[in-house]
Amino acid sequence: MTMLILGRDGQIGRALSAMQPKALAWGRNDLDLMQAETIYPALEKAAPSVIINAAAYTAVDKAEDESDIAHAINATAVGEMARYAKAAGIPLVHYSTDYVFDGTGESPWQESDATAPLSVYGTTKRAGEEAIVASGCDHLILRTSWVYDAVGKNFFTTMLRLGKEREALNIVADQIGAPSYAPHLAQHTLHLLDIAKTLPEFPSGIYHFSHSGYTSWNGFALAIFEGLRAQGIALAIRKVDAIPTSEYPTPATRPLNSRLDMRKLEQVFELRMPEWQQGLTACLAAHGKQKGAA
Repeated sequence: MTMLILGRDGQIGRALSAMQPKALAWGRNDLDLMQAETIYPALEKAAPSVIINAAAYTAVDKAEDESDIAHAINATAVGEMARYAKAAGIPLVHYSTDYVFDGTGESPWQESDATAPLSVYGTTKRAGEEAIVASGCDHLILRTSWVYDAVGKNFFTTMLRLGKEREALNIVADQIGAPSYAPHLAQHTLHLLDIAKTLPEFPSGIYHFSHSGYTSWNGFALAIFEGLRAQGIALAIRKVDAIPTSEYPTPATRPLNSRLDMRKLEQVFELRMPEWQQGLTACLAAHGKQKGAA
């Protein structure tokens, strides 16, 4: 049995690779997702028993100017993975995003709600979902939100840096969602696969898969700074002002409402995701270990 993890160098892919050291873990140098014609032959040669695709074009703002590249990686390449999975009779696990929705309202989004992406990134991720479903392969499409880790380039590490450099920050407070700690997502992905093996039929479908509870980016930043100070880390930051999205314009439009309803995940897998605060606690602990080892 061979697990193939794509996106080894990304946040979730890195965590999956650490948890599954015997798995094949491919990065950009192992498989160029821009070369669609090479994907099926490479997968055929590897002959995995399951594919977890944690690879994606995630430069949300840059995608507005690089739509062809974003579509190639987030949609065309994913379609090739699904085509192989169907032919080989193996499951494909794929991560998607809350950006497939338009972010209106305040109710958590259900899997059955109509999608209406506001950005190129969201549009290409939705196209990837559609390609998987159309292929007919066994699949888990896991829509998550606000992914971060103790390492790499993400909101947590950005706040860590800015918190040391600046005394005041303006951070958006009207975008609401669930910060999701990458190692927790990786751990629960593996758990979902274990559960799927015990079910009479593979539970193919789209599932919302973020941490539980909600906050704003402003609220998340405040929680990060509080946690860092509790670790004894000296911060320059003294003031964090809450601003609306309208005061922080970006090339790509962000959804205001990124709440995801996870009742389907709970019903099918009997799995409740941890609260976002638990993810932050684990992330702070991982940062503390890194700091101690440095």
